Amino acid sequence: MPAAPRRTRRRTYAFLGATAALATAAALAAALPAQAHADKGHHPLPSRYQDVQLLSFNDLHGNLEPPSGSSGRVSELQPDGTTKTIDAGGVEYLATHLRKARAGHPYSITAAGGDMVGASPLLSGLFHDEPTIEALNKLDLDVTSVGNHEFDEGARELARLQNGGCHPTDGCYNDEEFEGADFPYLAANVQDEKTGKPILKPYWVWKKRDVRIGFIGVTLEGTPGIVSADGVKGLAFKDEVETINKYAKVLQRQGVQSIVALIHEGGFPASGAYNYNCDSPGAGSGISGPIVDIAKNVTPAVDALVTGHTHQAYVCTVPDPSGKPRMVTSAASFGRLYTDTTLTYDRFTGDIARTAVKSANHVVTRDVPKAPDMTDLISRWNTLAAPIGNRAIGYISADINNTGTESPMGDLIADAQLAHGRELDPKTSLALMNPGGVRAGLTYQAKGAEGDGVVTYAEGFTVQPFANTVNLQDFTGAQLIQVLKEQVSGVNAAAPKILQPSAGLTYTLDMTKTGADRVVTDSIRLNGAPIDPAATYRVATNSFLAGGGDGFPTLGQGTGDLVGGDDLAALEKYLTAHSSAASPLAPSAADRITVVQ
Repeated sequence: MPAAPRRTRRRTYAFLGATAALATAAALAAALPAQAHADKGHHPLPSRYQDVQLLSFNDLHGNLEPPSGSSGRVSELQPDGTTKTIDAGGVEYLATHLRKARAGHPYSITAAGGDMVGASPLLSGLFHDEPTIEALNKLDLDVTSVGNHEFDEGARELARLQNGGCHPTDGCYNDEEFEGADFPYLAANVQDEKTGKPILKPYWVWKKRDVRIGFIGVTLEGTPGIVSADGVKGLAFKDEVETINKYAKVLQRQGVQSIVALIHEGGFPASGAYNYNCDSPGAGSGISGPIVDIAKNVTPAVDALVTGHTHQAYVCTVPDPSGKPRMVTSAASFGRLYTDTTLTYDRFTGDIARTAVKSANHVVTRDVPKAPDMTDLISRWNTLAAPIGNRAIGYISADINNTGTESPMGDLIADAQLAHGRELDPKTSLALMNPGGVRAGLTYQAKGAEGDGVVTYAEGFTVQPFANTVNLQDFTGAQLIQVLKEQVSGVNAAAPKILQPSAGLTYTLDMTKTGADRVVTDSIRLNGAPIDPAATYRVATNSFLAGGGDGFPTLGQGTGDLVGGDDLAALEKYLTAHSSAASPLAPSAADRITVVQ
């Protein structure tokens, strides 16, 4: 398929805005008045109602190549009630699907819900995500909100991705200087603590002829709790609803009545199938999670919400404060899906006819031609990355996945950090790994020419891309028990974050109970012995957890701190020491935590 022509719009877009609007003529035919009429000279005037296509996706995380394993599949609900899995993702295919979807839609906008970069595979992460920004430019992305991972390397690096320039440490990777993003990053609720002003544009207006649609972009207010402290230093993250409502009024004062909010916060649908009818009646319908309260309180002036962060797929309506249904969408993650929404723009009012809004998620299948420009991009950056990425660091006998309350991949990382901790201090007792830091599993099937079962450095980088260190701290047994209880209480009560335990730490998690009681204190054992509340335990974690991240304040209260080496280096050393071609490593049974449902 030939590459779509690039739009000559670099930094020519207006930064002040109004919302995204869309709708299908078929859906409106019965509900809306006749549209076309002519003036006295018999020249047709524009229709009153204009269909505007909004294509959206979220949480790409630099996945330019097709994601492997479960990260590269989606679940599809079949007419008979069964489900099947479909291989999905890869920007070569995403580009083809988006370009095909745009055909025949002269009024089309492409928007994203944050986390375009950060926690990226080696192909992008090794180069500070310049390859992903280049790919998004070629995809003709019009606008995106920031996500929490846009702050992984700090606000200064985010500004570089927006505005261009070579990396301050690693310099330029190509003969030409990095140009930055052709599209605006919106960060309405992220302020400089000193000035109180947004660090990037808070909103943006898409314009075509007489149609204007405003976009407001925010990330979750809780970003500081899930990003390293250095990444958000000097920044303040404000309430999502208050911020959106504030800038909706600003847009309306400018005459922009059609507004779309890009929100890097999400929910959890009742089904894991991307095509599940979220608005179906009966038990189990709809979505839960933070986005529900946000959607219920964002001003009715906003016509649609494009969301993300939870990596879930849903197309739901949630009532706005006036009680009217409003579309809320999310396209899973890693470029596996895109959402096609049609809103109807009323030229008389400048607003959206919300009763006519239609939306659906579509799979980025791999049965379409690859976009040649994306293939060239991937090949060019792979040439630079290959000497580093293709190096073998271990061998596995089967897939080591990262799914479940406790995952084999999480166990493996915890074991690797325990081993590294004991090299630093033989008294190290155990290791704990945050589940959000386990970005992927390891697949047995060869991804390139390395052979089945071979783990390459690039695959390891995809699993642990954050460049955290392995840190040691001392905790009392009482503090250790409290840490485990914080998995299911406090800020983690609604959406538990179950730490992945190293070998020897066992306990029961009773999900029939509530709050901290879900961790059965009497069941906690280390190497078969009960935890002594008065004893001291040396615990290995990554630097993010050691700072109290992910809602674990007690982990920020340890003593006797010792900073070790890079967490990926610890995983590499463990794999090299515990596996070979003749004796590959088998996945763990993931039975350290007994879960009662």
